Amino acid sequence: MKQDKARIIVYYDGACPQCVKDRRNYEQLSGKSKDNIQWIDITGKESLLHSMGIDPKKALMELHIKDENQQILSEIDAYVLLMSRVPVLKPLSKVIGLPLVRPMLSKVYHWKVNRRLRRSGRSSF
Repeated sequence: MKQDKARIIVYYDGACPQCVKDRRNYEQLSGKSKDNIQWIDITGKESLLHSMGIDPKKALMELHIKDENQQILSEIDAYVLLMSRVPVLKPLSKVIGLPLVRPMLSKVYHWKVNRRLRRSGRSSF
């Protein structure tokens, strides 16, 4: 019998409407595997982030995930892991991790996050 994958913990910006919507979408697409993904809203949890070695400002700029080995992954690496846990997104997780795709996607990702934070008045970068 195949054993379930260990739980991962996704740290997301709950003060971001798009991030909350993305979380709901991931949960819906996850099906039975959603129990292997725990979501934690980082809003107001700076001390928790510091205790894990995550800069709270960086946590707003990049998705962070604690994997089954207690390692923290961020940005595209975090998305690759998250998508690999969602059956319908697993093929996409392989594509976004490709050497030619990753840097371009990273630039677009950071541009969108910076724009979102500026528009919400939370950017001090």
